[in-house]
Amino acid sequence: MDDHPLFVRGLELLLPATTNGRAEVVGSTGDAASAAALVSRCHPDLALVDLHMPPPGGIRAVAAIRRTTPRVRVVAMSGSADPAPALEALRAGAEGFLPKTSEPEELLPPLVAILDGWAVLPAELLRAVLRPSRAAPVDLDDEERRLLRAIAAGRNTVDIAEELHVSERTVKRMTAALLRKLRVSNRAEAAAVAGHAGLLGD
Repeated sequence: MDDHPLFVRGLELLLPATTNGRAEVVGSTGDAASAAALVSRCHPDLALVDLHMPPPGGIRAVAAIRRTTPRVRVVAMSGSADPAPALEALRAGAEGFLPKTSEPEELLPPLVAILDGWAVLPAELLRAVLRPSRAAPVDLDDEERRLLRAIAAGRNTVDIAEELHVSERTVKRMTAALLRKLRVSNRAEAAAVAGHAGLLGD
């Protein structure tokens, strides 16, 4: 998803040649509003999204793709040195970020790594992700802390339901509410944010 035709054309030519046909561009658009529909139609393994496409923009495109085709790996790109849009894209569901400051062929090794299941982030962005939060602490009650500890321990919904003596449906509802409260999009982010903010302590 990129509104620069030359960049897209470079990937179309280089991907098949440098990956022995393993990777190819199956669809492209410069319209962020149609990105999710394109992904649903083409069924790619990976969607590469430029964060600076015209409105509604790349971040909304990332979120829309994650909602409609959650199995597709979404990788955000930006030519800006500002980490804020990249962090927003990760919160929206992107599983990786690549700076758009190099030639297309230099992007191929990390793209192949992402296809193999790795998450790829530049060092500066990784430090920003891991930096302890300076946000105001979130006030959690005892039940929410128990739920958060269970999530951080990697327990599944069934196990959490047994521990909290509630139904699986209630656990799912409680988890959704907790994610909203922590302003994160998934369980892994919840555990990481809570750990950085010291929310797992007694």
